[in-house]
Amino acid sequence: MNEIEILQEMTEKSKNIVFFGGAGVSTESGIPDFRSVDGLYSQTYQYPPETILSHEFFMNNTEEFYHFYRNKILYLEAKPNDAHLKLAELEANGKLKAVITQNIDSLHQLAGSKKVLELHGSVHRNYCMNCHQFFPVQTIQESRGVPLCSCGGTIKPDVVLYGEGLNGDIMNQSVAAIKSADVLIIGGTSLGVYPAAGLIDYYRGRNLVLVNKSSTPMDARANLIIKGSIGEVFKQLEME
Repeated sequence: MNEIEILQEMTEKSKNIVFFGGAGVSTESGIPDFRSVDGLYSQTYQYPPETILSHEFFMNNTEEFYHFYRNKILYLEAKPNDAHLKLAELEANGKLKAVITQNIDSLHQLAGSKKVLELHGSVHRNYCMNCHQFFPVQTIQESRGVPLCSCGGTIKPDVVLYGEGLNGDIMNQSVAAIKSADVLIIGGTSLGVYPAAGLIDYYRGRNLVLVNKSSTPMDARANLIIKGSIGEVFKQLEME
């Protein structure tokens, strides 16, 4: 059997698939990756993107943060790709129990997935740092300078910036999902960002699948490695 056929057989036999995805899932929808050759971290700005996307920079240079954020982080025209759609289909068929994602674009939900654990938050949720009122992403997109609440407080995206901790409840739910999975599919991630990448250590099953264009530190532990486009791989899976 070839790699796709092996993955097909795994999904057919499984009753508890968990998917863990990174930036590579979103790049196929036209959203740039931070760390690839052409990604944000390879481009030149007045400040390094990793600096701009930090909690300290947000607090001290809020207007500059938002200038970068609106231009380089918000891709609201992006649509779900074959990977997003197939994962939603797997969930609808009762096979997939959770999507754990490092992405902040909410494309999994747009594709129809219900159980999505967003490790790094979402651009679609924003809140006033003073009164905690909720604001949709359009408030950020359509504002100028620093977006402010009617109470005068600064509005902050509900995304995890560098220097901020991950949401404890989301982490706990992710750990529980991975522990209970009989198939864990990791896709579109180099597994180089911690603590998120450390979640993989909680998997104890024998069906660890890696779908990525390049090698990862977990390759030696994988039961199946498929190198290539995650959208193309998932597109070939057939539902019962």
